[in-house]
Amino acid sequence: MYTRRIFPVNGVIRWTRRHIFLFLLLATVPVFLFDILRWKWLHVPWLPLGVLGTAVAFIVSFKNNASYDRLWEARKIWGGIVNASRSWTIMVKDFITNEHAKSSKSDEELKTIKRELVHRHVAWLTALRYQLRKDKPWEMHLKNSKSNSEFRATQYTVCEDTIPIEEAISPYIPKQEVDEVFAKGNQASQLLGIQSRRLGELMNEGLIEDFRHMEMMSMLTEFYTLQGKSERIKNFPYPRQFATLNYVFVWIFILLLPFGIMEEFEDIGNKIIQYLEVSPAYFEITQNLQLFIGKHFVWFSIPFSALISWVFHTMEAIGENTENPFEGGPNDVPITDLSRGIEIDIRQLIDDDNIPAAYEWKNDIVM
Repeated sequence: MYTRRIFPVNGVIRWTRRHIFLFLLLATVPVFLFDILRWKWLHVPWLPLGVLGTAVAFIVSFKNNASYDRLWEARKIWGGIVNASRSWTIMVKDFITNEHAKSSKSDEELKTIKRELVHRHVAWLTALRYQLRKDKPWEMHLKNSKSNSEFRATQYTVCEDTIPIEEAISPYIPKQEVDEVFAKGNQASQLLGIQSRRLGELMNEGLIEDFRHMEMMSMLTEFYTLQGKSERIKNFPYPRQFATLNYVFVWIFILLLPFGIMEEFEDIGNKIIQYLEVSPAYFEITQNLQLFIGKHFVWFSIPFSALISWVFHTMEAIGENTENPFEGGPNDVPITDLSRGIEIDIRQLIDDDNIPAAYEWKNDIVM
């Protein structure tokens, strides 16, 4: 994860509170059977459980590293889109001139052409982010989980879920292009195709000479490449066999942990009792209290067991929620904010009017 969002400890607690209560319950049941019902045989040796915990830690670490790699690659791709968009706008601004034109255009006409190309690029950014926000089957279980859906509903809003794509793209391209784009499956690819066609028309008019046309076409090829890289991450999930087995192994460890940690805490309690037999407390009431604590010290295993379970489960959940960096989670790549930032930047480069404001953060989360 990178530092575009503030995700404080209380946010993590709210996100995982249901599991915290579950871990406390799972730790309390075996302690009750062990100490109250005197089922002293109800424990698991710590040595094999420690080996299992070590193996699970390696598995969780492997998944988190792989998930982070997907997230960081997605962020680098969109960093490339930011840089390429600026380069494209500079080309549009400086390459389209009357120098080789068959019929000279006025300054206002040239500005209109440049605005058209830049606005179409903004439409491409919009179409691309909408495509990347579409739900995939392997993402739905995360989005619809109780903790994620509650956090999403109360803490932030994903504008792609509330504003139709047609409404978002229409301000940037004319009606006939909207109809042409939405008649096909991949709107972002169609917009780049229209952009390429328009460059050909401008070259035929002499507004762009051959070499400059080749350079601008190279930028369109770069946009196709960056789009394809984004689609590769979006359309190919983290292998489910690894994700599923990782989840199962973590829960096996969580379920066995209370049975392994109880005996260790009972040994601590026995040592307290032995110490009091050798060196009794000065006050009888203090000694009775310490004896009571020693006899029932196993109950202190409950918070420790819940804490360890929470750490393992939360790390597994972080990897699970990081593996799809475009689905609109609170720690995903902020493609909506990046798109708006690019739009503001490139429209200012051509001195455009009615430039929108940057998106406001909500609860320290920006999409």
